[in-house]
Amino acid sequence: MKHSLANAPPREPPSPNASGMALPVFYPDFLSEARRAATDDALHNALDHSVTGKDYDRREILRELPDADALRDLAGRIKRHTLDHLDYYLELLEKNVIRHGGRVHFASDHRQANAVVIAIARRAGAKLIVKSKSMVSEEMRLNDALAQAGIEPLETDLGEFILQADHDHPTHLVMPVIHRRAPDIGRVFAQRFQTPYTEDPSALAEMARTYLRRRFNEADMGVSGVNFAVARTGSIVICTNEGNGRMCTTRPRVHVAIMGLEKVIPELEDLPVFLKLLARSASGQSLTQYTSISTGPRRPGEHDGPEEFHLLIMDNGRSRLLAGDYRDVLRCIRCGACLNACPIYRKVGGRSYGSVYPGPIGALLTPLMNGLAPHQHLPRASSLCGACYEACPVKINIPEMLIHLRKDMVDARITGPAQRLVFGLWSWTLRHGWSYRLGQVAQRFFMRRLRGPDGWIARLPGPLRGWTQMRDFPAPPRHDFRHLYKQYRRAQSRPPSGRI
Repeated sequence: MKHSLANAPPREPPSPNASGMALPVFYPDFLSEARRAATDDALHNALDHSVTGKDYDRREILRELPDADALRDLAGRIKRHTLDHLDYYLELLEKNVIRHGGRVHFASDHRQANAVVIAIARRAGAKLIVKSKSMVSEEMRLNDALAQAGIEPLETDLGEFILQADHDHPTHLVMPVIHRRAPDIGRVFAQRFQTPYTEDPSALAEMARTYLRRRFNEADMGVSGVNFAVARTGSIVICTNEGNGRMCTTRPRVHVAIMGLEKVIPELEDLPVFLKLLARSASGQSLTQYTSISTGPRRPGEHDGPEEFHLLIMDNGRSRLLAGDYRDVLRCIRCGACLNACPIYRKVGGRSYGSVYPGPIGALLTPLMNGLAPHQHLPRASSLCGACYEACPVKINIPEMLIHLRKDMVDARITGPAQRLVFGLWSWTLRHGWSYRLGQVAQRFFMRRLRGPDGWIARLPGPLRGWTQMRDFPAPPRHDFRHLYKQYRRAQSRPPSGRI
């Protein structure tokens, strides 16, 4: 790995109240969506079937590596080094893409990025654009922008195709349609293709395959995401489990690859480090079915590939994160492992998080890019159990950053006065032994009087009612540990009775 530097201009860190709306927001009310999702048995069955299984598969397959933890450390160091010298590696990537006949476009935000894609499409005379799965294109709301420009976008990833047909949005970084079950998909396809209703997965997949094969041949332009961009060679890497990715990047005359500026890595030798971790962390596979490395457009004498290759690199608030205390969030490789491991995500699903990035990483990215004030519930949508940190292939310390975001909310006085008062009193109580013990006595006295015949509390009053909206609360025992320990010590100090 080369350690070359180029001094970047200083940037101001993002304000906790900044609201540039870098990310689109679909469902802004986290509490109401989480409340709805918490009682949705069909959603829980879907999540239990897929998410929990993927997390188990990740744990099992990582054991195949000689030292998975050391590999995660190495991946984290490579990403941190790249971010430290990001301007150098972006310039190197640009130079090498151009050297191989491609073109590079930089966009400061999603609006400018959409304008670049539309301009390329219009120059190419494109009427139909086939798209491979791309979280950045979701972040841009590219499909909406293309449709408004009179250009038809078509998602070709099966999950994304289903969601587009039903005007829905992904709720997982890797498994976009995880919140939908077979009856939903059967209904969508029956309406989309005007065919008899079926829930058979093979029949549904064959419908999509037959339709997409024809549309691939009609497309003038393909759009893909970028899992990794190799600065030293000017190559882009996409990892997929369906053949649609290669069809989007090789069949149309024009290929546009879209990436966030953090997706660059220094060398081709660094790529195997991430490939060993990405599929294992995302889906419990040793490698994705298709790992495609593309370097520029088709050359003379080559039979496959696009005539034009464009690489679009979007900022959209990332440079602000790079300059601040939360820069490590840019190490994320979008594997979704933190979602699969998170007990909160398993309970409320991805829709509750509101934006295109759900789960623990979304609880960081959305408020950091859109402002804390409109998303103040997300940093608190965590048990801080550390499961996301344990699962992350590049060891992003998500729980620690969530705690810092909570502090930012207090410092910016985003939390309400009643909440600040309650937590202020709680903090004062915990600082003194006598007040802590008094609080224990008072809590035990009042809460034991709220218990029902079964010994549980079904409803807590006032601001505590949130604890009992979805579950009963255990009543405190008659005596606390301190009392029982004193009794034990007294019993131990008594002289033995009776004769020996």
